[in-house]
Amino acid sequence: MKVKLFDESHEKDLEKSVNAFLSSINSDIIDIKYQVAISVCGEEQIYCFSAMIIYYPKE
Repeated sequence: MKVKLFDESHEKDLEKSVNAFLSSINSDIIDIKYQVAISVCGEEQIYCFSAMIIYYPKE
């Protein structure tokens, strides 16, 4: 079993990264975990979009 982690500042960037990875592997996907974190710095909101893919590589 393996995991792949992704961390992006924008949800569309995360979507592109995850889709590119999924199309490049020949594996059984076990699970995909998704999370959004928000931080406030002064008047600016900072977002962190992340995903973890758990998969079994096919041999």
